[in-house]
Formats: sequence, C-alpha cells, structure tokens
Amino acid sequence: MRGLIQKITFFFEMRSYGVSEWWGRKLGIRSSQIRLFFIYTSFIALGSPIIIYLIMGWILENKHLFLFRKKRTSIWEL
Repeated sequence: MRGLIQKITFFFEMRSYGVSEWWGRKLGIRSSQIRLFFIYTSFIALGSPIIIYLIMGWILENKHLFLFRKKRTSIWEL
C-alpha cells in the first residue's frame, strides 16, 4: 500500500512541477508564484483549478501528439 501511495505522489509531483516551470518560463515569473496562485485559487474555487492544472500537466507530457510539424520537401531540410 505504501509503495502505491509513493508512486501516485511521484506521478503528481512530476506533472505539477513541470507545469509550474513551463508557465514560469512563458510568463517570465517564478514558478513558486504560480504554485501559490493555484493553491489559493483551489481553496477559493473548491478544487477546480487542480483539475485544470492536472490537465495542463497531461498536455505538456503529451504535447508531441498536438504538434503538427511542417513536412520536409527533401532530405536536406533537417
């Protein structure tokens, strides 16, 4: 049981820290401020920002599915 809880905790920590760092780089602010924003809004909005946060984490983890790359016309365009 303890191993399962540790796996779940590790899963959510990896997703949450990645989202905060990504938003911090995009917005030019510290990731700790973004984490605090989501914590405070979760208390005010009764947890709904946590769901949004986890969805953003899933999208960042699987963003290769959403990126549409330009097709190369020749082998020399790497």
